[in-house]
Amino acid sequence: MKKHNLVSRLELVNITKQYPGCLANDNISITLMPGEIHALLGENGAGKSTLVKTIYGVVAPDKGDIIWDGKEVNIKSPSIARDLGIGMVFQHFSLFETLTVSQNIELCLSKTQLNKIGDLAARITQLSEEYGLNVNPSRYVHSLSIGERQRVEIMRCLVQSVKLLILDEPTSVLTPQEVSGLFGVLRTLSEEGCSILFISHKLHEVTEICHKATILRGGKVVDTCVPNEETPASIAKMMVGDLAEQDAGYAKKEGTERAFNVENLSLPAKQPFGTSLKNINFELKSGEILGIAGVAGNGQDELMAIISGEDERNVKNSLSLDSLDIGHLHAGERRKLGMAYVPEERLGRGAVPDMSLTENTLLTHSDGFVKNGLVEWQSIKEYTSALIAKYKVKCHGEFSEAKSLSGGNLQKFIMGREIGQNPKVLICAHPTWGVDVGAALAIHQALLELRDQGAAILLISEDIDELFLLADRMAAVCDGHLSPVVRTEATNIDQIGQWMAGTFINNSSLHTQEAKA
Repeated sequence: MKKHNLVSRLELVNITKQYPGCLANDNISITLMPGEIHALLGENGAGKSTLVKTIYGVVAPDKGDIIWDGKEVNIKSPSIARDLGIGMVFQHFSLFETLTVSQNIELCLSKTQLNKIGDLAARITQLSEEYGLNVNPSRYVHSLSIGERQRVEIMRCLVQSVKLLILDEPTSVLTPQEVSGLFGVLRTLSEEGCSILFISHKLHEVTEICHKATILRGGKVVDTCVPNEETPASIAKMMVGDLAEQDAGYAKKEGTERAFNVENLSLPAKQPFGTSLKNINFELKSGEILGIAGVAGNGQDELMAIISGEDERNVKNSLSLDSLDIGHLHAGERRKLGMAYVPEERLGRGAVPDMSLTENTLLTHSDGFVKNGLVEWQSIKEYTSALIAKYKVKCHGEFSEAKSLSGGNLQKFIMGREIGQNPKVLICAHPTWGVDVGAALAIHQALLELRDQGAAILLISEDIDELFLLADRMAAVCDGHLSPVVRTEATNIDQIGQWMAGTFINNSSLHTQEAKA
């Protein structure tokens, strides 16, 4: 880390925040220097989100002081934080879908900042090229993938010339190449004197990019370290204590009979900036996990939408479940036939934010808990409580609103709710995006247990390591084309990476999209 001035950029002194039944932050003190990339680590519920929201002015601490550039400040709102030079990219993005990228960024800028920037679209284009973010200022947010939206959030901070950039799980939906590019951006910002607070559960990234780390557990600072002097395993031990149950690789399985089939699926993009699907063919077998890798925005969203029924266009004769054509059926009818779905977007698609967990359970379990038109509320409450207990979802009970849960806990709930239907086919997107070590392990084990019970699982993720860990067979998607499908043990990261870049598309020897192991 390049030496900058000796005055701290940010100093938190005894920050404390109490919620009903939960001491979220307990006398937390942290110091960040100019140019320092500082990791904030801990399991979901450890207090990370509350702390960074305090820095950004979203949450007011009950006690404690915030020192900014050597002076005590009272950050009452995000606008005050931005005026100071603090930018934040939340795990759940805060973008208006009906506005363009440029319009979304403009909303966060003061008149003074806008006058200083001048042509905002030109500035976005310039920064996009400078940092390799590939952000088009004229695109509408509703047409963007999750990964593309994340880049817009980062761009929004860069436009403001931030002094402190807070990143919450910034690499969760990025490919290794994109992560490398982002780290280049962060190192450049660090050299320029920008401090970075980096929240991540990918500990190998923490050891690669961060200068220091603070570990929280139960709302308290329990340890600090210099990441490049540690290993991911030693840092994980600081976070969760016992390492006995860490992911160490799982046995691969051979699927049995065909449970789900996609045949000659071609579909024009529904959105102006979407991706058309081009002659997709694959089969999904009972008792296996089929993993599909790909850079965000290459057709994954469109494929998930048409398979799940979210995209209601008729694709008769292209989709079959247990040899029954389902391409013309709506999502509810597909669920009744044994299909379950975990979408990439938790709040809004996976769960209704303002509804309780009980109500969110009912949304996909109505057949089991509605009789003669009446909801059996006591039964659904008991079932939801059992889900919460089984998947160790940290919340205040079945009455908790979905939006009150941390990202990892909401993901565990959604996974548990869908797995609880004992589906024949589970379609799952980014199952551990932004969740901690312990939650990821629980989700991985739940997926493998479901597989071993005979379910067929389609797993779409941009996390290649996770796909190699869980998938029995693998493929990649690029520009709406699907690569050959191969046994996981018969391929490697380099080959999958090349397929993600589209090297298979014009290869005349690869027409069947199904390769032998």
